[in-house]
Amino acid sequence: MTHFERALEFAERGRGKTGDHPLVGAVVVRNGEVVGEGWYEYEGVSHAEAIALEQAGDAARGATLYVTLEPCSHHGRTPPCADAVVDAGVARVVVGARDPNPVVDGRGLERLRGAGIEVELLDDLAARRQNEAWRVWKSLGRPFVTYKAAVTLDGRVTVPGRRWVSGEESRHRVHELRAVSDAVAVGMGTVRADAPRLDARDVEAGKQPRRLAFGRGPLPEGSELELRTGPLEEELRALAAEGVQSLLLEGGPTLATAFVAAGLVDKLLFFFAPVFSGQGPHVLGDLAAPLELLHLRTEPSGDDLSLEAYLREP
Repeated sequence: MTHFERALEFAERGRGKTGDHPLVGAVVVRNGEVVGEGWYEYEGVSHAEAIALEQAGDAARGATLYVTLEPCSHHGRTPPCADAVVDAGVARVVVGARDPNPVVDGRGLERLRGAGIEVELLDDLAARRQNEAWRVWKSLGRPFVTYKAAVTLDGRVTVPGRRWVSGEESRHRVHELRAVSDAVAVGMGTVRADAPRLDARDVEAGKQPRRLAFGRGPLPEGSELELRTGPLEEELRALAAEGVQSLLLEGGPTLATAFVAAGLVDKLLFFFAPVFSGQGPHVLGDLAAPLELLHLRTEPSGDDLSLEAYLREP
């Protein structure tokens, strides 16, 4: 494991605890030896860089700092991390990704370089992926949207005579996804047809996601979903203002196509089942132009095959 990979691993220790902050991990190395390490975990504590530098003490002078995200350069809840790096006498900083927060976005790197520190920006995909929801929330002012669907090999989302398209393991993974999403959404067509609960079941969940229905109401009597009736982009901005960073879109093709056509889907997650349906709606409706997919990843999911792909750089 490289020192930077170690920093990424440390950053993950804050998963689910950082609130409106990103995941950040830091490792200080001098003469090939790790002398300090840290990660950001929750509001009210020092940032990852400050923790690692404090642990390193005098050994930080002339050392290399590996950090997964650009050090902040402004006074917020804590002093600027870039200043702490300069004051510690670090000679070189390896940064995983720029911070898209408008109050940072390159200023931390400038502060370090202005102090004579050698800076290497990796623009690492793993580092960007690690904070993919937070990055969109900060830079675009809306939640990061993942469209999840179970799909047959002929691209359809129903199989005649079957309740489920995908297998048990894939459905379990969906509940895991719900457990780590801030909100889950469907369209009113799905609400009327399936009366979905959209909660995370039979998995460890620190909290349940907000459960939304987009479209014209009314909701059926007894439904526990929130109805969102406004234009999609306006609704997403309102959700972002309420702290929703990630949205798992589980609606049918009509809602998904509307999201995609509006440029509001960031990632696709399809579970391909080993079956040809032969009839029924396709996973997406007609689009004005082809979709180019980025950073495809596939892996088995029980008898299914999961495919993850981005519609824009994370």
